[in-house]
Amino acid sequence: MFDFEGYGPSIFGGAILTIELAVLSLLLAFFLGLLGALGKLSHNRLAKGIATGYTTIIRGIPDLVWMMLLFYGGQIMVNAIFERLYDATDGRIDIFFSFNEFISGVLTIGFIFGAYMTETFRGAFLSVDVGQIEAGKAYGMSGWQIFKRILFPQMMRHAIPGIANNWQVLLKTTALVSVIGLADMVRLATEAAKTTGQPFKFLLPVALMFLLFAALSDIVFRKLNVRYSAGVVKG
Repeated sequence: MFDFEGYGPSIFGGAILTIELAVLSLLLAFFLGLLGALGKLSHNRLAKGIATGYTTIIRGIPDLVWMMLLFYGGQIMVNAIFERLYDATDGRIDIFFSFNEFISGVLTIGFIFGAYMTETFRGAFLSVDVGQIEAGKAYGMSGWQIFKRILFPQMMRHAIPGIANNWQVLLKTTALVSVIGLADMVRLATEAAKTTGQPFKFLLPVALMFLLFAALSDIVFRKLNVRYSAGVVKG
């Protein structure tokens, strides 16, 4: 009989943690992607330069390197800043910051995929008919009203396929957090496999869980695509 020899509940808890990590990372990536896209499309040279540098650097370095660098190096850098602050204030400000594995994973994955979302949103913004924006201005809409009522909904219709692809890759990238000690389902299943000497018993169900998450995600994004395509004539 196929069982998990007592490891089942912890692996299931790790699966929930994986989903929480992925969803929060996606929200952060979405926000950074919007900022990055607006920056790259801006006429402001500084904003454009920062956004371009962000996407270039992130996409040119492996995700695992960023994970290790931001978790270990980031903690050292932040505490070095606080140490200088301690010296500058004669000990009045004494802070030591310890990076939490979950928060570090969310920040790192969100930071990485924000660069990919930037390119997705930039292309989607460019696909919006300029005439609709001009019409909004002619009706006296403010910049925020144009963005909220015209630009963002139209952009999302073009961006959803790219967002869906990024989400699927992001979901798999959550497995990297196991290297910094987060007890996600990959780490827990790996430890169980090492202890029992039965990798297929624990890692194969984890692989099937990822497939299930991907299939459910596909259904969600199809529904979103239908919603944002309402009123659009095809063909």
